Amino acid sequence: MLTQIKFGTSGWRAVMAEEFTFANVRRAVGGIARYVASQKPKGARVIVGRDPRFLGETFCSMAAEILAAQGITPLVVAEPAPTPAFAHAVIQNQADGVINFTASHNPPEYNGIKFSTPDGCPALPEVTKKIEAEIVAGDAASDKIPGVAAAEPASAEHASAEYGTLDPKSAYLKRLGEIVDLEVIRKSNLRVAFDPMWGSARGYSDDLLRSAGLAVATVHDCRDVLFGGHAPEPDDHLLEDLRKKMRETGAQIGIATDGDADRFGIVDAEGTFLQPNYVIALLFDYLVESRGWKNGVAKSVATTNLINALAEKHGVELHETPVGFKYIGELIMRDKIAIGGEESAGLSIRHHVPEKDGVLAGLLCCEAVARRGKSLGEQLKELCNHVGSYYPERQNFRLTPEVKAKFTEKLWQDPRDFCGHPVSRVVRTDGLKLVFSDGSWVCYRLSGTEPVVRVYTEARSQKGLEKLSTAAKHWIFE
Repeated sequence: MLTQIKFGTSGWRAVMAEEFTFANVRRAVGGIARYVASQKPKGARVIVGRDPRFLGETFCSMAAEILAAQGITPLVVAEPAPTPAFAHAVIQNQADGVINFTASHNPPEYNGIKFSTPDGCPALPEVTKKIEAEIVAGDAASDKIPGVAAAEPASAEHASAEYGTLDPKSAYLKRLGEIVDLEVIRKSNLRVAFDPMWGSARGYSDDLLRSAGLAVATVHDCRDVLFGGHAPEPDDHLLEDLRKKMRETGAQIGIATDGDADRFGIVDAEGTFLQPNYVIALLFDYLVESRGWKNGVAKSVATTNLINALAEKHGVELHETPVGFKYIGELIMRDKIAIGGEESAGLSIRHHVPEKDGVLAGLLCCEAVARRGKSLGEQLKELCNHVGSYYPERQNFRLTPEVKAKFTEKLWQDPRDFCGHPVSRVVRTDGLKLVFSDGSWVCYRLSGTEPVVRVYTEARSQKGLEKLSTAAKHWIFE
């Protein structure tokens, strides 16, 4: 039986040699190729790229052949590149999509495919459903022809089509140089440490800062398909090497990106990791102050209400979206927001790509420290003095089939009481979010790919958060 290939909020991901096999990659790329051909029967061009994971070059070559067989010109990127650089490239080159082989921040045994549409956005559900349907149709067609592999392209008459090549780096860095005030950073003589986590941003964030005359110390600046033996995720517990480099060089800020550089991690001058929730809020406040942008702000339903408080303070319209950056990307394209972000360390801003950009996030943090002359920790304290403190947390819980079935049924109820807390509002933008009268809240989202429930909680004090987190776990298993 063939594996069902499903595209989630950020494409399709699977463990290599288990579900992410050559045969399944051919099926997935074949489905994408047929979808693109259905949208543009003649003259279509699709960018093909990757992060530094194992066999990335091979998968790119395979994808190029499949696209060519459908009469689509592949534009192959030779070196690993950040996901936001691909988003910029598809817009600038007026291409018809991007096939990006990456598993983002997932562990090294994973790989994946992200498909972006011509507008630079991650493919929306209406697009991925059509791609999934094309995969199924391709499977059915191949079953009727003996000896034809299920994932082979429908036609090979264009197999000799000319391949194109593309290097997105210079144009993308040029655009970042227009968005970020490098002169302010240069004048401050800011010292920066950078950790690309062996990923796609190697030679991006640091090269741009050095071109502006900044002193940048880099760690993990080589290709390692095992990413040091752990997930290339710029989270607190994986940034000790960055902290060490900061201490050695006297760096005033540490910036990090994940495997495909769409996520960010920020370490303050004191070595403190700043939660992405806080970074998004700080940069929102900074953009209003430094750019005067007050056209709107967006956040996912699971992201801190500190942004709500800032939106009210600045008189800015707030948009609360489902989880998945594609929804925020739409608002960026319509110029509805100055910045949009998710608690999972993704953000982008006005006049930029409608895709998460971890490179941009780190550079903007450098600019904010340089212009304000204060560490991010100091800036956060000042912010909370104005609008109050917010304590967000995220936890994952694995569920047995029995517990999952019972809990799924519970998610469709509208509880008036939650472990002794009266519920003041029920939000179903994505999953189940219960808001309480004191401003605290809990949000539950079931994973679409594994038996896991993601639980987001936020309270106005650390003690309140501890109580709410305990109650949130109890509610799952009671």
